[in-house]
Amino acid sequence: MFILIAVAAVQTSLAARLGAVQAAPAMLAVLAALLLGAWRHWRAEPGALKIGPDALTVWNRAGQTLAQGRIAGCSQWSGWLLILALAEAGGRSRTLLIAADMLSAEAFRQLAVLGRRASRV
Repeated sequence: MFILIAVAAVQTSLAARLGAVQAAPAMLAVLAALLLGAWRHWRAEPGALKIGPDALTVWNRAGQTLAQGRIAGCSQWSGWLLILALAEAGGRSRTLLIAADMLSAEAFRQLAVLGRRASRV
């Protein structure tokens, strides 16, 4: 719905100044950019999590590994948002934002406990 509203706003704004035909290329460019962004976001969304004793693996919906590593830190905002830092094998660090409604209550609690335990070490 957002994409349609944004494209309509571009068309309406530019058509008033340039005319409907001259505004069409800009409208199509905005449509293409927003659809590409939405598609890339959908592909990058986590599809599955595997919670280990001190590690976490995240896969996307296509089955590709998005992140894997030891939980190195944690920050929690109330009971709604969990921010985990994962230390990957190559020394890189990745940050994962996990909303409470993404997981079951038990899985969210388990990740919060693992994250707090890793932050103390």
